[in-house]
Amino acid sequence: MIEINHLRCFVVVAEELHFGRAAVRLNMTQPPLSRRIQSLEHALGCELFNRNSRSVEVTEAGKTFYSDARRILRLLELSLTSVKDVSDGRAGLVRCGFTAASAYQFMPALVRRMDEAFPGVVLKLKEMMSRRQISALEIGEIDVALTRLPIDGNLFDFECVFREEMRLVCHQESRLATKPVIYWSDLNDVDMILYDRDEAPHLHELLSRHFVRHNITPRVRQELAQIHTIISLVRNGIGVAFVPETASVLDQTNVVLRKISDADPMTFELYIAWRKDNRSPIIQYLLDIAREL
Repeated sequence: MIEINHLRCFVVVAEELHFGRAAVRLNMTQPPLSRRIQSLEHALGCELFNRNSRSVEVTEAGKTFYSDARRILRLLELSLTSVKDVSDGRAGLVRCGFTAASAYQFMPALVRRMDEAFPGVVLKLKEMMSRRQISALEIGEIDVALTRLPIDGNLFDFECVFREEMRLVCHQESRLATKPVIYWSDLNDVDMILYDRDEAPHLHELLSRHFVRHNITPRVRQELAQIHTIISLVRNGIGVAFVPETASVLDQTNVVLRKISDADPMTFELYIAWRKDNRSPIIQYLLDIAREL
């Protein structure tokens, strides 16, 4: 039977063309090295070297086998390195869900930093609404979620990794567009586009709490989930809406974003979540970089 040590011995002898030097390089004595080469030749049924008292030459069969042996040893080395990298969390595949809003700033920065720090790790991105991400995380469809609350702490570990303030987006010709700062009292009886309770529960609840706190009764024109769709409606004069500050990277033709009074700003949070039974070291590396960001 041909073993890996047979191949290593053969390659070194073929490169040194001297059994003594090859034995030193392999950190062994010459007799067992000669026996290994003889055993390899017996298993192959051909001579790999022409040798006499003065010289060692590789046969034609040996030259062919040398290329194959080198390739086999190189593949083994790469395989061992890959297995170790995966075990250490320095290589592998991570399926990452993300919300559309996280793609405005945080998610691309996270991907870039992971690529730089861990080039062997592949982040496979999947855009999903927050509620869909949680379901996908539970059944193992994704490994990590960049998502919003609520998150079941019995099933998942999670941590807030990004906070930003909400901004009021309004048509540039609306009366609110002329105000450098918007106060909650300015929003009474204003046509508004809100977030759908089922598709965007976190944003829906966030706005509802502030409206109740400030005794605001908006005129609801539409309830949607996608921020770019909401801004498009605002652009066409349908109403005003609240969007994350990072949504400023989107097309702002005919719209302006205005700050809410510092007396009670509205904060929008992004969480990274993963299953409690997922002990992959890649998750910790991803979390460390997310914290830095």
